[in-house]
Amino acid sequence: MDASRANLLNSVSLIVIGLWGYFAVSSVTALIPVVFGVTLLLCFLVASNKPDLNHIVTHIAVLLTLIILLALVGMRLPTSLDTGGMGLLRVLVMIGTSALATVFFVKSFIDARRNR
Repeated sequence: MDASRANLLNSVSLIVIGLWGYFAVSSVTALIPVVFGVTLLLCFLVASNKPDLNHIVTHIAVLLTLIILLALVGMRLPTSLDTGGMGLLRVLVMIGTSALATVFFVKSFIDARRNR
């Protein structure tokens, strides 16, 4: 797996799980991951179709991924640990895919630096 596929997996995960959370609990805040997921999906599409913008778009995607990861771990995870259930599962999956994408982004940056 490379960084772009990890980003695609993360964006789809955020969209699907965010919509699932929205319809499960009818809370507008459950749509926050959907907004991030759609933005990350747009970053994937732009980076795939416009190689000259790849560098900038990738950095934007990394920033957004780190923001959602920190928000999930710092704000949402403690609440979900208290309540448990499917909400906890949804948060853990989103954290997992965001962490995976972050690892692959960092790896791609290290590889790019080495190749320079």
